[in-house]
Amino acid sequence: MPLNIVLIEPEIPNNTGNIGRLALASGSNLHLVKPFGFEITDTRLKRAGLDYWQHLNLHYYDSLDDFLTKNKDANMVFLSSHGTQKHYDISYKDNMFLVFGKESAGLPKVLVENNKDKLFKIPLYSEHVRSLNLANAVSIVVYEGLRDLQ
Repeated sequence: MPLNIVLIEPEIPNNTGNIGRLALASGSNLHLVKPFGFEITDTRLKRAGLDYWQHLNLHYYDSLDDFLTKNKDANMVFLSSHGTQKHYDISYKDNMFLVFGKESAGLPKVLVENNKDKLFKIPLYSEHVRSLNLANAVSIVVYEGLRDLQ
């Protein structure tokens, strides 16, 4: 029943490291789409992921096109502050791909425009917050998925 966590062009090594640890703890696969805002050997990434990084089921892609081509038949949902549906309305399925954008800009416009029916958000209850930290958002969505699948 593994879920697939997809990070499109992650920028902050600490977030990616924490998400790697989350992926391992939740039994999820981690997919990282280049370019990254850091070197994969960054000590901050490894520190956040501790000594777990080597145990991850980790997949790298050279570009968004590479990811989409290699996973063209995958069941995907996209998480964005621009979504109109709430994350707890996702119909989670085994092996589903949960796609998140980079910290500074979110998902690429092409993904948002082409997947409006599969675009979800985590509701925010303050007008003073634009979005959640990426690692926190991934945690919320993954564990909601695990709860839903069990």
